[in-house]
Amino acid sequence: MAADTIVHRFLKQSELRPLAPAYHVKSGGAYRATSWRDYVTEVKTAARALLALGIGERHRDASLLAPSCVCLLGFNRPEWAIVDLATMAVGGAPAGIYTTSSPSEVAYIVRHTAAKVVLVEDAAQWRKLAAERDTLPDLRHVVTMRGCERIDDPMVLSWEDFLARAAATSEATLQAHVDALDPARLGTLIYTSGTTGPPKGVMLSHANLAWTAKTAADILPNASAADTTLSYLPLSHIAEQVFSLHLPATLGSQVYYAEALDRVPDNLKEVQPTIFFGVPRIWEKLHEKVAAKLAGASGIKRRVVELALSTGREVAELESRGARPSGLLALRYAYFQGKIYRPAKEAMGLARAKMCVSGAAPISPEILRFLAGLDLVIREVYGQSEDTGPTSFNVPGRTRFGSVGPIVPGVEVSVADDEEILVRGPNVFLGYFKEPEATAEALVDGWLRSGDLGRIDAEGFLHITGRKKDLLITAGGKNIAPKNIEAALKLEPLVAEAVVVGDRRKFLTALLSLNPEAADAFAKEAGLDASRVHDSPSLLTRLQAHVDRVNQDLARVEQVKKFTVVRRPFSIEGGELTPTLKVRRSKVNEHYAADIEAMYAE
Repeated sequence: MAADTIVHRFLKQSELRPLAPAYHVKSGGAYRATSWRDYVTEVKTAARALLALGIGERHRDASLLAPSCVCLLGFNRPEWAIVDLATMAVGGAPAGIYTTSSPSEVAYIVRHTAAKVVLVEDAAQWRKLAAERDTLPDLRHVVTMRGCERIDDPMVLSWEDFLARAAATSEATLQAHVDALDPARLGTLIYTSGTTGPPKGVMLSHANLAWTAKTAADILPNASAADTTLSYLPLSHIAEQVFSLHLPATLGSQVYYAEALDRVPDNLKEVQPTIFFGVPRIWEKLHEKVAAKLAGASGIKRRVVELALSTGREVAELESRGARPSGLLALRYAYFQGKIYRPAKEAMGLARAKMCVSGAAPISPEILRFLAGLDLVIREVYGQSEDTGPTSFNVPGRTRFGSVGPIVPGVEVSVADDEEILVRGPNVFLGYFKEPEATAEALVDGWLRSGDLGRIDAEGFLHITGRKKDLLITAGGKNIAPKNIEAALKLEPLVAEAVVVGDRRKFLTALLSLNPEAADAFAKEAGLDASRVHDSPSLLTRLQAHVDRVNQDLARVEQVKKFTVVRRPFSIEGGELTPTLKVRRSKVNEHYAADIEAMYAE
C-alpha cells in the first residue's frame, strides 16, 4: 500500500478529477484555470528536472534528517507550488524564503540548507543571490519563474530551460523516488521569521504535513473539491502552505493566486473564495474601513445599521454554541441578509466564505465581535510552525471570541506550572535543522514547549495570555504580559501597532505606530500638516483619552503612564515587523531607544 503523504495525495488528484480546475492565474484581465491533470504533469516534469540537477540525492551528512534542499524565493505563484511539491516528490526538502529578506538573510538560509538549487521570482530576487554568491559554495543553479527577463549568467536557468532538463530523467526513475518516500522523514523546512535572532529551520515530516491537512479538512465545514482559496500570504509560512498546497492536495480544491499584495482587495472581490485565511492586520484593516463607512450613517439609516449589527452579533453568539436563531430574531436575521449582510460581504469579497480564519498573531475580540455583527464570523486559530500550524481552533458550533478555540482533535495540550503551553501530538515537528541544542530545549519528553503562556477554561477553550519571552518584569517585581494591553491600545483606529515597554522599569509606557490612512484622514479633517500629524496636540489629546479609557480596565501596575507616537509606521522594510506582520519587539526597542529613555527621563 502506498504511503500517505501530501505528494501521494496530490498525484492521485489527476486520476480523481483530471479535468477539474486546480489553480487559477490572472491573465489578460481574467482568471484562467489549469486542470489537475496539467498541474500534476507540471509537477512531475519539474521533479524529473530536479533529479537531473542532482536534487534527491542523500545529504552529504548522513546523520542529518534532511535530504538535499531547494530554496524558494518569490511571491505566490504556480511555479512556487510546483517546485515545492516536486522537491518533496523526489525526496528533497523545500525551504521557502520571505521575499522581503535582505541579501544576507537570503544567503544565510541558502548556506544553512546547503541548497544546490534556488527558485527566484525575478531579477530583483536574483540580485540578492548574486550579491552573496561567493559565500554560497553549494549553490549550482538558480531557476527563474515564468515571465522573468532573461538573465545572462551561466548559473541561471529560465523556467523553460529548467523544465527541459526533465528529458534526462525517466518517469520510472521519478516513480521510484515517490515510492521510496518515508512519512517519518523530513518533508519540508519552515524557517522562522526571526523575531529573536537568526531564523531556525523547523523540520516537518511528511507525516506531520499529511496528518495536519487531513485534520484541517475534517474541521472545515463541508470541505470539498468545490472549495476555493486566494493565495496571497507568504508561502514560506506554514499556514499559507496548508491552505495553498496541502489542503488542495488533500481535497482537490482550487487555488486562485493573487496578482500582488496591493491587488488582494480587488482579487478577493473577483474570486469570492469559500475559505479565507488572514493575519490580524488584514481583519483590522477591514474593520477600520467598514467602521469608517458605518460611522457616516445618520438618522433612520444609522438605527437600521445598529439593529443589523446587534442582530448579527446575537446570531453569532447562538451559533458559536451550536444553536440556531428562531422567532423574531430569525426573521430579523433573514431580512438583514439581503439588505445589509450579503451586500457588505460581496463588497469585501467574502460573500461565499463559509470559513474565515485569523491566525499567526493575536487579534482583539472586539474586532471579531464587530465583524460578527455583519454576519462575518472570523474564527481564531492558534499554533506555530513547530506544530505544523494548528494547536487549537474555534470551529462552527464551538467558538468563543477572546479564546483561540478548543484543542484540535488528536492533539494534547498541557499547561505547565509557569503557565507555558505544552503540546504533544502527530503534528509536532522533528526538531530544528542542524540545531540539536535548540531542539533539546524545545522538545522535552515528546512535549513541545511553545513559549506561549495560557490557560484552558472549564469548557475546554484555550486562552493565550502572553509570550514567555515578552513578559515584562517591572522594577517592583511584577510579571506583566503586554499582549492584552497592546490589543486594547490598537482598538483606536489611529493606532496600527502598539508596543508596551516596562521591563525593569518603575512603570509601563508605550510606543504607538500610526495607521497611515487614518492619520492622513485625521490631518485633513483637522487642517493639519500630514507630515507633522504625529506630534500635533489634537492627535495627542485623542490618543491620551483612549489610553485613559484602556487604563480604566487595568490593574494599577498594568496601566500605561506615558506614550510616544513614533515618526514613521512600523514596517517590514524598517525591520520592526516580520513578513507575517508580527512585531519584532527587540528591534522596536533598539530603533526607538532614545524615545523610550525620554519617557523615563523625568
